[in-house]
Amino acid sequence: MKDTFKQQGKRRQLVDSLKQKGIKDNSLLEAINRVPRHLFMESSFEDFAYQDKAFPIAEGQTISQPFTVAFQTELMQVKKGDKILEIGTGSGYQTAVLCELGAIVYSIERQQKLFKSTKRFLEKLGYRPKHLSFGDGYKGLPDYAPFDKIIVTAGAPFVPKPLMAQLKIGGRMVIPVGEDPQIMTLFVRTAKDKFDKHTFGEFRFVPLLEDKN
Repeated sequence: MKDTFKQQGKRRQLVDSLKQKGIKDNSLLEAINRVPRHLFMESSFEDFAYQDKAFPIAEGQTISQPFTVAFQTELMQVKKGDKILEIGTGSGYQTAVLCELGAIVYSIERQQKLFKSTKRFLEKLGYRPKHLSFGDGYKGLPDYAPFDKIIVTAGAPFVPKPLMAQLKIGGRMVIPVGEDPQIMTLFVRTAKDKFDKHTFGEFRFVPLLEDKN
């Protein structure tokens, strides 16, 4: 669980590369600079942790490319105290970035082994999301709705209606939609039955899976 000067230096280089790729939110860049991404990865990938690439983690899942994490997070326009629903806890890296931004994070993971290990790991690092749950991301967390922001970190073949319903009026949902590749999509809820839709090009994610295992 070490975070060496060398790793901190690599992290600053990563942040510089994200700036060059168009990420402008300074609070977000500072948050990414504070999260030790190498600790969220298997030791065999540790030397590559600060490359701007996705890498495999347990249960056939991936830790997203840092640019993708930054891009999705920037689209949400996260403010301190925002109540955010994250669909797909995965390694916990995106969760940690949201916690560093001062968000109140509710997160769902469908893979049970990954859910258990990530929950323990986040606690060990000192990140304390408001609520982590094992369940079906398509259904969201209606008992805790509405949410200021919703982020989906897996490719959804369609936009789940329960997630749209759990978004606060004025809220923002970022979701990659489609089979392969997906189109990064932002929905802004402007009224009870009205959403503005914006698209931001192609990305590739592991699929959003239904049903608990």
